[in-house]
Amino acid sequence: MAETIKQGDTVSIEYAHLINLHYRRLLHLARKQFSEDDVELIRKACHFIEDACEARAGNISYQKQFIHSLSIAQTVAEEISLGAASVVGALLYTFEESGYITHEMIRQEFGEYIDNLMSGLKAISAIPLHQTSAQAENFRKLIISLARDIRVILIRLSDLIVRTRNISEYSKEDQLRLAYESMQVYAPLAHRLGLYSIKTELEDKALSILEPEAYHSIEQKLRESARKRNKFIKEFIAPIDRDLKTHGFQYEIKSRTKSIYSIWRKMTRQNVDFEEVYDIFAIRIILESVAENEKEDCWRAYSIVTDIYQPNPLRLRDWISVPKSNGYESLHTTVIGPGGNWVEVQIRTRKMDVIAEKGLAAHWKYKSGVEESDLDTWINKVRELLEAPEQESTALVDDLKLSLYTKEVFIFTPKGDLKRLPKGSTVLDFAFEVHTGVGSSCVGAKVNGKNVPIRYVLNNGDRVEIMTSKNQKPKQDWLEFVATSKAKNKIRQSLNEEIVKQSEHGKELLKRRLRNWKIAYNDETIRKLLQFYKLKTAMDLYYQIAEEKIDIAEVKEILLRSEEEPVLKAEQGPGSSVTEFKQEVTAEKGSDFLFIDEKLGNVDYKLAKCCSPIPGDAIFGFVTVNEGIKIHRVNCPNAAQMLGRYGYRIVKAQWTKIDARAFFETAIKVTGLDEMGVVSRLSDVISKDMKVNMRSISIESTDGVYEGIIKILVKDIRHLDTLIARLLKVKGVTSAIRMDVQ
Repeated sequence: MAETIKQGDTVSIEYAHLINLHYRRLLHLARKQFSEDDVELIRKACHFIEDACEARAGNISYQKQFIHSLSIAQTVAEEISLGAASVVGALLYTFEESGYITHEMIRQEFGEYIDNLMSGLKAISAIPLHQTSAQAENFRKLIISLARDIRVILIRLSDLIVRTRNISEYSKEDQLRLAYESMQVYAPLAHRLGLYSIKTELEDKALSILEPEAYHSIEQKLRESARKRNKFIKEFIAPIDRDLKTHGFQYEIKSRTKSIYSIWRKMTRQNVDFEEVYDIFAIRIILESVAENEKEDCWRAYSIVTDIYQPNPLRLRDWISVPKSNGYESLHTTVIGPGGNWVEVQIRTRKMDVIAEKGLAAHWKYKSGVEESDLDTWINKVRELLEAPEQESTALVDDLKLSLYTKEVFIFTPKGDLKRLPKGSTVLDFAFEVHTGVGSSCVGAKVNGKNVPIRYVLNNGDRVEIMTSKNQKPKQDWLEFVATSKAKNKIRQSLNEEIVKQSEHGKELLKRRLRNWKIAYNDETIRKLLQFYKLKTAMDLYYQIAEEKIDIAEVKEILLRSEEEPVLKAEQGPGSSVTEFKQEVTAEKGSDFLFIDEKLGNVDYKLAKCCSPIPGDAIFGFVTVNEGIKIHRVNCPNAAQMLGRYGYRIVKAQWTKIDARAFFETAIKVTGLDEMGVVSRLSDVISKDMKVNMRSISIESTDGVYEGIIKILVKDIRHLDTLIARLLKVKGVTSAIRMDVQ
């Protein structure tokens, strides 16, 4: 291809002409700034697009897109002054986004360097930017986090500039979206990057969409007063210019008219009319001065200005005698100019101006009063890069890679709010970040529409919907996988509160039983129990009593035992493991077994509530003091403790033949997504399909997720397993597990 883009037979002459016009202009800009090799790279990218889209050559939408990409490339080269690689990225990325060219094609044709640039552009384009203004700063940081290369942000900024310049071509919905992105995200970034003209252009264009009446009203008033305003500025500056020269100053005077957006913002904030905005006109006097004379020279210049024009004493800002904490130094005053118009005058030295523009006190900084952060340090480097006369170099750009934010991840709530968390944070961290109550009751989440557990590690840009349950409480093992200090502190606090609460309950229970047994409640009594159970504190003892880890009925026997009585074998810590225990209680039938059937009168026994055994479960018996033998499952949570401390009370047990008419109570916990008719479907499967008798059903729903406890009567373990399998097939059920009857 020569210096023009080829035209297909059906290509619109008008669009073909525009394509060629933009193409020639881009190459002209490239030749002025880049080497011949760089110019050839840009030409190659244009050929590549044309060849890849040859079948679409006559498509109007393709032609418009080509013109748009060429315009972005021109903006990147001319207004932002990036290098050839960025120009190529600007040309290619909308075509990859629309599917005309692929990731693999770009890597093969242009190598890994430009391919990485395209990956960043693809990631940043997928970010939804349509939420509240309160989230704008987080959105800006998210963009920076996802864009590993500064050029990604600048190319995306160039794309937005081109779109806003042609905003009338878009639908009303797209205009509003572009206006939001401009106002809340990219205009502030442009300001931080020192791209002030671009920042002003984006703000003004956004205002014209979001507040069209206000925009056109201010625009009309400025247009009507343009000639008068220019004349006013010349008249205002002339006597100042004359007297500064007379007094031997070397200086520069800059003048500006506030942007439409800035005027509107001041009118809105101060609730005033256009004519009441003091500083529509602003003058900045920048003095050339040596360090020891800076303050004196500024005050001398101030004296000259106020000798000519009457100042408003209430509008004097002296940041020279006492600089701002961020180092900003300048004199500000507002004076009455010709015709009674208010004009703001800023007086500073060249050094002060450099500090104000590029140092800690850049304009956006000293207006907000925010302390310097890692982002600010990075932004200052970027400003120097953009304003430096040297061309783009790989080493310099790599130095600006956004590694500052690799230690953070940015997560969306279902409503689109943004939460910033440390890298490695889990669903549980996010839940506590939302609210302590949400974290404490979290049972899982939907991440990007998929159910995940509370341990799931979140990634940048994930959208997370927390699932909660009123039955959930913080657990000790949560501390092992949360990353944020907030989550850790809240979990510990909740655990401690629960321990204290349960301990008080256990203490009252123990004291009440001791009174019934006529045993004194004193330090010696508690010491004896602590020694027996090998516990460190009384609170530990009370807590285990409340949690039924210690059988309160056995405490009496321990306390009444004679001091001379030998220590029980169980106290000596038998070496039996839980696995060995299971093997022991499931020995052959020839052993000395307690056989359990449905005839409750056969032997004085009860089914333990802590594990709710049913026929088919591996079981054992435990001889209690007052309640006969209790039957437990071998995988009962209390099995290991009973074996270790009361091995002499363990009785081997085994189910014998059970009457077909006998049923045993158990419970199933069901969770899932709350949908219309889910309770009816559950009930049908249990009662109608499986012919199972329900004792009770309790279902609670929070934020679209339900949790239900169903108490049922089953024949045996096989009957229960079949029912659970059927429940898992019900629409809206995500889990169904056996639980203990309480």
